[in-house]
Amino acid sequence: MKAKNIFILLSVSVPVIISLLSLAWPGILWLFILIAPLIILGYSDLLQKKQSIKRNFPVIGQLRYLLEKVRPEIMQYFVETDTEGRPINRIFRSIVYQRAKKVNDTAPFGTQMDVYEAGYEWMNHSIYAHETTNSDKDARVMIGGPDCLKPYSASLLNISAMSYGALSMNAILALNKGAKLGGFAHNTGEGGISAYHLENGGDLIWQIGTGYFGCRNEKGYFDDEKFIQNASIENVKMIELKISQGAKPGHGGILPASKNTEEIAGIRGVTPFTDVMSPPCHTAFSNSVELMQFIGRLRHLSKGKPIGFKLCIGRKEEFIDICKAMLVTGIKPDFITIDGGEGGTGAAPVEFTNSIGMPLRDGLAFAYDMLTGFNLKKDIKLIAAGKIFTAFHMVKTMALGADLCNSARGMMLALGCIQALQCNTNKCPVGVATQDKSLMKGLDPTNKAARVYNYHKATLHSFIELLAAAGIRKSDELSRSHINRRVTMNQVMTYHEIYPGLKAGELLNHEPLPEQLKTTLL
Repeated sequence: MKAKNIFILLSVSVPVIISLLSLAWPGILWLFILIAPLIILGYSDLLQKKQSIKRNFPVIGQLRYLLEKVRPEIMQYFVETDTEGRPINRIFRSIVYQRAKKVNDTAPFGTQMDVYEAGYEWMNHSIYAHETTNSDKDARVMIGGPDCLKPYSASLLNISAMSYGALSMNAILALNKGAKLGGFAHNTGEGGISAYHLENGGDLIWQIGTGYFGCRNEKGYFDDEKFIQNASIENVKMIELKISQGAKPGHGGILPASKNTEEIAGIRGVTPFTDVMSPPCHTAFSNSVELMQFIGRLRHLSKGKPIGFKLCIGRKEEFIDICKAMLVTGIKPDFITIDGGEGGTGAAPVEFTNSIGMPLRDGLAFAYDMLTGFNLKKDIKLIAAGKIFTAFHMVKTMALGADLCNSARGMMLALGCIQALQCNTNKCPVGVATQDKSLMKGLDPTNKAARVYNYHKATLHSFIELLAAAGIRKSDELSRSHINRRVTMNQVMTYHEIYPGLKAGELLNHEPLPEQLKTTLL
């Protein structure tokens, strides 16, 4: 029985029992003095819509917020820590929560980290900083290469891929409504397009994974006609082919049977109440040339919408082969999403989350350099994803070559995620990552949509302020020289020194490829 149902039962039965006992012992009525306030508090929790924990766990849910009020003295002992006991992402989570709730996100007492510790990073500012304006409304980038007939003007910050099934319908409703309010895009994840993605009219990036959910036939292979049906939806602005994701590259998606309801199974074209394990690789192509041909096929079937693919960099020579396939076939994606090995997921083997996949910075720098070296970057936009919470995360990734960013974890925190680590159990206490109707009811889509919108707006505004502090006005003016990283106590290197980069077309000249880049020609 759920906590709120237990509370309702007790709120009714306990007063009745006390009333009956008072007939024999009138003095017991004093218990009402203690119980009545708790009952009133409980119903107040049930009726409010701002805090999912209190809606799902009336009265006892108040304990979490009591601890919050005395942070960091107590709350710091209730956060994830690394192997050396240092808090993980506590500062970042605090920023997201504050921005989502539109409360003061400034901090007292200066820098909250050791600036002389290896790994500390900072941005070079300018003494000629300029005033910011409402330019954050224009902080967008046009996605669409020469062969794209329907280019899309995307926000610099969007919702990263999270499927309906992994997330609840209320979470999807809130995310999409937030995207609609803020004019940014909502990636569907590989689970297909549901009615909840469409209800509020937010822009969608339809992701197609190895299971081809939403465009598969009975045998699980890609189906042209079903693809056309979904690709023709007006809300679908871009289409992303997922080759791999950072949290579990080389491993297919996982949807536990407990989350695979009849509705979700219908959307995906699978059997309900069974574990859904996506294949580790695609069946529609088997090499880089076929991948480009499939990209061209999707562009034709979608009548010219932007087509791209997402991957976590693994074997470098395979990405180089993809670049060469673009040159040989003349087919280029409109965008490529680079996911970092540090990315998160609701369910994956521990070895995959911890030890497979190139981290975002390394993968992004490599992808940008290869596209630049083969003179392809001018037609292809790069999207970065992998633990992007703040405006400084955006600055760092764009300095390395990204044109825009996606955030999953940040958006989930804005929804009210408390990182209870119950995503794979269907018992998410705040109704974000569950299909349990009694838990998802605690998440009010309208309230959480406003928080998603607030978080996006405040983070984008902060991004514009960082650019202004550096004396630049547009994100494409960022370079690797803007970012510094302390390597040791007495050594600092810029990103340009760590990732030197290549000149446009450098790999197309008649000189042999650098030894580390050699691979079999197509």
